[in-house]
Amino acid sequence: MDPNVFETANAGFAQALYEDYLRDPQAVPEEWRALFESGRIGERPAAGAGNGAVTVDKTDKADGSTAPPKGGSLIKGPAARLVANMNASLTVPTATSFRELPVRELESRRAALNAQLKSAGRPEKVSFTHLIGWALIQATKQHPMMGHALARVEAVNYRIEPAGISLGLAVDVERKDGSRGLVVPVLKGAEAMSYGEYHAAYETVVEKSRTNKLMPDDFAGATMTLTNPGGLGTVASVPRLMAGQGTIIAVGSIAYPPEFATVSKDRIADLGISKVMTITSTYDHRVIQGAESGEFLRTVDQLLQGANGFYE
Repeated sequence: MDPNVFETANAGFAQALYEDYLRDPQAVPEEWRALFESGRIGERPAAGAGNGAVTVDKTDKADGSTAPPKGGSLIKGPAARLVANMNASLTVPTATSFRELPVRELESRRAALNAQLKSAGRPEKVSFTHLIGWALIQATKQHPMMGHALARVEAVNYRIEPAGISLGLAVDVERKDGSRGLVVPVLKGAEAMSYGEYHAAYETVVEKSRTNKLMPDDFAGATMTLTNPGGLGTVASVPRLMAGQGTIIAVGSIAYPPEFATVSKDRIADLGISKVMTITSTYDHRVIQGAESGEFLRTVDQLLQGANGFYE
């Protein structure tokens, strides 16, 4: 297990477990205890740290010493890891491609698939994110450079070309203290999966995320990440790309264009207006170029419109 995998959004999850471990080692699974006892991950919380949520750092006083600003509390635990991760992400020079997609075909095909599952007595359902993630995997088979990353060893740059596709899924979870955060478990070897295998693996890691049962290996090896801020109504997003990955894909909300938001459904049907969705591809510009990202998003769009027998 490479401890560097926690230099991502998952470090906050690991840190929260580590603080549980400090309170009661038996409260965390054996795999996590082994990592914490080896000292490979986890940072001991600062003594005397306050419990406030003011997100400020220490500042210099006039005499050159340091002291927290008035009313400030020390950032610690998962929040501190998030600060460290975001600072580290600034070292990755990124660019972002945008593409707006019509989703009429995606909506109708999803509805048809779910109707077929229901009539067959099958309990599973197909979500928009299931299909979008599947499209990303199929598109990356055609554009493998979207999973390439850069490694720098002793001032020498290397292009990392992974053997397969490992898709990270950003999952919003509620912690024990009521706060919310993201974890990014990984679907490994996704290029070799059938859709049924992919769907089962997807549901497994989401369930483990929401029941706090993720193991260290669940976080390892992502070459690309999918995040879905559209579930909160966000139209488009440019998320931070963590070091060691090639691309992070963000999916915006599915809605009619704003100028048609107040038009009646009958009139929209008469006009043939489709709902749309914006997908962004934020990539490491040192190893991936804009044209490659644009072609990748075009392929994703074509697949979601039904190209190459995608839904069949």
